[in-house]
Amino acid sequence: MKTYTIALLPGDGVGPEVTRAATEVLQAVADRFHHRFVFDTQLIGGAAIDATGEPLTQSTVVACQQAHAVFLGAVGGPKWDKGPRRPEQGLLALRKALGLFANIRPTRIYDALIDCSPLRRGVVADVDLVVFRELTGGLYFGEKRRTEDSASDQCIYTVEEIERIARSAFTAARTRRGKVTSVDKANVLETSRLWRDVVTRVHAEEFSDVRLEHALVDSTAMQLIHQPRAYDVILTENMFGDILSDEASVLGGSIGLAPSASLGSKGPGLFEPVHGSAPDIAGRNICNPVGAILSVALLLRYGLRLLDEANAVEAAVERIIDDGARTADLGGTLSCHGMAELIADEVLKSHSLAHHVQMHWG
Repeated sequence: MKTYTIALLPGDGVGPEVTRAATEVLQAVADRFHHRFVFDTQLIGGAAIDATGEPLTQSTVVACQQAHAVFLGAVGGPKWDKGPRRPEQGLLALRKALGLFANIRPTRIYDALIDCSPLRRGVVADVDLVVFRELTGGLYFGEKRRTEDSASDQCIYTVEEIERIARSAFTAARTRRGKVTSVDKANVLETSRLWRDVVTRVHAEEFSDVRLEHALVDSTAMQLIHQPRAYDVILTENMFGDILSDEASVLGGSIGLAPSASLGSKGPGLFEPVHGSAPDIAGRNICNPVGAILSVALLLRYGLRLLDEANAVEAAVERIIDDGARTADLGGTLSCHGMAELIADEVLKSHSLAHHVQMHWG
């Protein structure tokens, strides 16, 4: 029996609820596959500000660096909007401390949930795309200035930052449908012109077998609604990726279904649902835990290299959705805990594993 340490960062809002759901499913995986998961719970975000005055403490950083993988619930909320420290600063700092540069956000439409999508069945059927978002550069990390009558955020990208996320996206495309759409704003921004030049060169020198197309971010935002099936791997910078992946997540009917993985060249990855802290429903046990549970599958696959276990979680999610299990965001009545309990029970059953194409990344 192998032991894995997983740092848990419940955070704020619905974060603690979906973290409990994630650990319940992980325990089912441990029982079925004879592993041992040791959970090390730490503070981050608003919860850390309340306890320590800072959104990320050094003790949390060390615990995460020493873990095999990190699971995050959510950070943020209006309670901390006016304070000197913001919860989101903790997440940005943790990504930097762990050397995470690739945020991977898959969007797949479940057949049983097609009618929950705000778009027509013919538009969203068979959508299967993934966004590769660069995590270390751009406006989120640039120098910030504020005066009484103005504010600025500096946007900087280096060649190295663009090269490594491009290689990750192209490598993943080779295991999928072989197409990368690189999204920028090269008609306006100098950083985007550098982005386009570097991506074009990396493609020509190393990945000419993969199809590459360039697209502007405003056009892509529109086409994600009009013809989402046209996309396979979307490669883009930090802020554009944040926005576009949130847009893509709604195609399936609820942002509560969307998982994510943040990976670096070495060390533990960070895995979290896309939905955020949802403070308006926090503490009511009604949030959808599927995004968190699918993030567990990504943790198993990319964080721990446990492929059968990851497939078992994804298969369990699909089966209980096919059987009609729904939380309130999808028109159902199941609680967060109830949905997680169904999925955990399904993981424990001996079913054939769902087919999954593993994405390799560089």
